[in-house]
Amino acid sequence: MKVAKFGGSSLADAAQIKKVCSILTSDEDRKVLVVSAPGKRYSDDIKVTDLLIALADARIAGQAGNRELDAVLNRYSSICEELDIKDVMPSIEEAIRTRVIEKADSSEAYMDAVKALGEDCCARLVASYLNKIGFKANYCNPKVAGLFLKSEMGHVTVLPESYDQLALLAELDGICVFPGFFGYSKDGKVITFSRGGSDITGAILAASLHASVYENWTDVDNVYAVNPNLVSNPFPVNEITYDEMRELAYAGFSVLHEEALYPAFVKGIPVHIRNTNNPSSKGTRIVSKRRNYDSLVTGIAGEKGFCTLNMSKYLMNREVGFVVKVLSIIADEGLSVEHMPSGIDSISIILRSADFTAEKERRVIERISIELQVDEISVNRDLAIVMIVGEAMANTVGTTARAATALSKAGINLEIINQGASEISVMFGVREEYCSYAVRVLYKEFFG
Repeated sequence: MKVAKFGGSSLADAAQIKKVCSILTSDEDRKVLVVSAPGKRYSDDIKVTDLLIALADARIAGQAGNRELDAVLNRYSSICEELDIKDVMPSIEEAIRTRVIEKADSSEAYMDAVKALGEDCCARLVASYLNKIGFKANYCNPKVAGLFLKSEMGHVTVLPESYDQLALLAELDGICVFPGFFGYSKDGKVITFSRGGSDITGAILAASLHASVYENWTDVDNVYAVNPNLVSNPFPVNEITYDEMRELAYAGFSVLHEEALYPAFVKGIPVHIRNTNNPSSKGTRIVSKRRNYDSLVTGIAGEKGFCTLNMSKYLMNREVGFVVKVLSIIADEGLSVEHMPSGIDSISIILRSADFTAEKERRVIERISIELQVDEISVNRDLAIVMIVGEAMANTVGTTARAATALSKAGINLEIINQGASEISVMFGVREEYCSYAVRVLYKEFFG
């Protein structure tokens, strides 16, 4: 069995949906289809998810939201009309109108519920079209199917029992069309993953069903060694490991949601990135172990939005439990540590700037200063991280030196250098304004 997930660009309009269904039905092993909400049809278009966010914002602000509601309904209506499945539009309209007038515990819960309509209605629509063209298909409601989630401090996790419940989808007669991006709490409330979370839904289903492969269909032929928007004709990556892809996704690769690999990784299911608009392309396979290495460095990525919490204290290394106490203070604020380079008497903790608000910064600095009696403490914002990633680097001397020298010659000052224990990645901290430039410099160094 294969699980195939298609992104928003693959489902943007009727023509794209026809492509998706043609790909799906060309292989009888593709039994499960995970859909995103319809994306942009052209560069200045608006994604359905963004139309729904505008609708939810209007309702939360106390407005009727009629204009925003019409924009959503018109988008689905036009797709249904072009696919000649107008009979499914009343049920889609009823689902949208019902959800929009429902009350929720909070504005955040209401926003989640409304946003989820994008994928949910798309799944209804695609299932209807598959039946029209002669393929038995079932719209699968995540609540009925058993995709149960838990949200704590903004982090969404899958309840373990979900995997057993979702495994029963294998017994369905026909194709299962499953909406991505959301599931339900045990008390029936909609919970969404972060933006792009349909990738995670696909991986959960692949793991639940012990799929032979999880196909993730998007709008590019391959994963590339660098963001194609930064470099022309970037080097295509044919094969990459889970670990390499996770590192690159974390540092800004947008091909796959950074949390999407975990369910597939646990079950050892290969992930195949493919292009809806060019299905004959071989794509990129994400695997547990690589058989081929096309280059020393597999990929280079950079992302803005980080900051460092820096502290120093004489004889810090002799103070038992110092780091534990620091991390406990960080954890009390609900913050996750991204990296933690350290010296004998100093530590720098890298955090996401958006999470480390001014109020949290004030409390953390106050507690560390008083409870740990540090000599100096400061926060450095406007930081970007740039990473070079590649399993072949672990067996090659001088890779970090090459990268650091290239950045130095380009006039880029390094705020931080940190290498992971696995030796498959090296992270450089640079000022945000140098992020894209640093990525291009490193790409030129390793790929010419």
